[in-house]
Amino acid sequence: MTVAQAVVEYLSKQYTVDSVNGVEYRERLIPGTFGIFGHGNVAGVGQALKQYQQLDPSIMPYYQGRNEQAQVHQAVGYARHTRRRQTFAVSTSIGPGSSNLLTGAALATTNRLPVLLLPSDTFATRAADPVLQQLEQPYAYDLTVNDAFRPLSKFFDRVNRPEQLFSAFHHGLRVLTDPAETGAVTISLPQDVQAEAFDVPEEFLAEREWRIRRPEADDDDIARAAAAIRSAKRPLIIAGGGVLYAFANEELAKFVELTGIPVGNTQAGVGVLPWDHQHSVGAIGSTGTTAANAIAAEADLIIGTRYEDFTTASRTAFQNPEVRFININVAPIDAYKHGTTLPIVTDARKALVKLNAALGGYRVGADLEEKVAAEKKRWNATVDEAFDTRYTPLPAQNEIIGATNRAMDDRDVVICAAGSLPGDLHKMWRVRDPFGYHVEYAYSCMGYEIPGGLGVKRAALAEAAASTTAAGGDRADVRDVVVMVGDGSYLMMHTELVTAVAERIKLIVVLIQNHGYASIGSLSESLGSQRFGTRYRALDEEQHSFDEGETLPVDLALNAESLGVKVIRIEPGEKVIAELEQAIRDAKAAPERGGPILIHVESDPLLDAPSSESWWDVPVSQVAELESTKQAFQTYVGHKSRQRKLLG
Repeated sequence: MTVAQAVVEYLSKQYTVDSVNGVEYRERLIPGTFGIFGHGNVAGVGQALKQYQQLDPSIMPYYQGRNEQAQVHQAVGYARHTRRRQTFAVSTSIGPGSSNLLTGAALATTNRLPVLLLPSDTFATRAADPVLQQLEQPYAYDLTVNDAFRPLSKFFDRVNRPEQLFSAFHHGLRVLTDPAETGAVTISLPQDVQAEAFDVPEEFLAEREWRIRRPEADDDDIARAAAAIRSAKRPLIIAGGGVLYAFANEELAKFVELTGIPVGNTQAGVGVLPWDHQHSVGAIGSTGTTAANAIAAEADLIIGTRYEDFTTASRTAFQNPEVRFININVAPIDAYKHGTTLPIVTDARKALVKLNAALGGYRVGADLEEKVAAEKKRWNATVDEAFDTRYTPLPAQNEIIGATNRAMDDRDVVICAAGSLPGDLHKMWRVRDPFGYHVEYAYSCMGYEIPGGLGVKRAALAEAAASTTAAGGDRADVRDVVVMVGDGSYLMMHTELVTAVAERIKLIVVLIQNHGYASIGSLSESLGSQRFGTRYRALDEEQHSFDEGETLPVDLALNAESLGVKVIRIEPGEKVIAELEQAIRDAKAAPERGGPILIHVESDPLLDAPSSESWWDVPVSQVAELESTKQAFQTYVGHKSRQRKLLG
């Protein structure tokens, strides 16, 4: 076989095995391969995929895609929805084909989500040297563009000889399926090696199972944590994505119902409890609810994880001088964050099972439960007002979020990634299903929304097909996937709409046109930079400014139509929100294999979401000529004075 043929057949035989609450799971780890072909992979991986397609298309289904970065985003969206049990492989040519994967690799690794990257590389033999698109560095002639993947990947290897294939893929898939280490796994395949023939051991091509590691919590750690919880007066849980990946929702609900401890959630943790659960205080931190942030400010014990800067409001969220932290995470890097004295390296569900057993009879005081109820009531009233206030002729983004939320079913999934939308969704989206919210916010990558949503939709289709089979043929409903995206992110990467058209995949896109970068515009204004460079305007040549010119005559709805997408235009006016809500319901009622639907609606970017009563540390110029910057710096100094040097 050639190296590429061996890779494709090997990947088709890899299975993920998992067991949660006695339910066994076995599924293909790599259900398909994305690829855009050039001289680096057309005769290698491309030939192998074509050969197996003719022999049996089910061996390794091929998916086309329109942009290499977007293909990674599709794989990541799929991986997130399958709870890191499955992902896709992505094959590219050399040079720009490979380097186009870099942003996707960083996103996957930052989010701790698995994806297998197979960028092609220049000749290992150097028979053609330099080859087209080869990078030449005089100080290191073995350096290629693929070395840029090393800091972005959780595992990197280059197969310069066919015999290296075995160890490269064995260790690569070990990392891919390790919940503590997963992220981008990059195996660089020189274009000549891909086409080289060699004898492949049958053992390499045999079926192999990769069991998801779910480590138990150490009993001594649990005992120390239980003692700390029992001594706490105002504890708070911060639940992240680890609860979802561990399928620990039910155990968490049991824990908080027994103890009364309130739960705030990170972006990755939205859905751990329904939004209206008695003990859920919602999103926490810079994009959080006032309820979660009020409870966090007084908490004397935090049971949490990872502590990204938004989550901790840049280390200002926790103002109780006696506060302590119990960090529970399957990854040591997160369990030991910020100097905690109580790190527990374990699977989240297994930790909760043991804590439930160890805390029999413990419950927080009535004063905390009353505080939680009062703060929830205050925040819910704030969101109701934001959803129900009507601005004309252009609505606020809050109204658009409310309309979308109301029009979607509980099992549907909302997708977002960058701009002001993720923060507004985090604090206001009313989720009921643990799979109902997917916002990529660890890397906050503009352009992720449409390809990421397409990956989630692929997973939803596979999920429905598996449920139909398990039910003996009764058709299972497919979750609708609704992408919410601003014009800035849309312009970054909308090309995968063509992929959805080609495969007739129903992806619903709500495109919010506000003629600029609303999120950074608001941030810029708060930092004294007066929304500089954030409006989409014609150039004022005299001032060389894009801030005050005419609005650009760009028609994004027409752009989507030109790609083959069905478009629904919502015109400005008094009925915008009612028409938007109906448009989403109509899109949901459309045939499942009818292709993508885009709903175009304009908004007023100057109408902000309700305040989180929180802070995010973005440095302000210490000296300036602009009066607005001077004032912003004084505000910054005030917030900075509340910042803790360490959390633990």
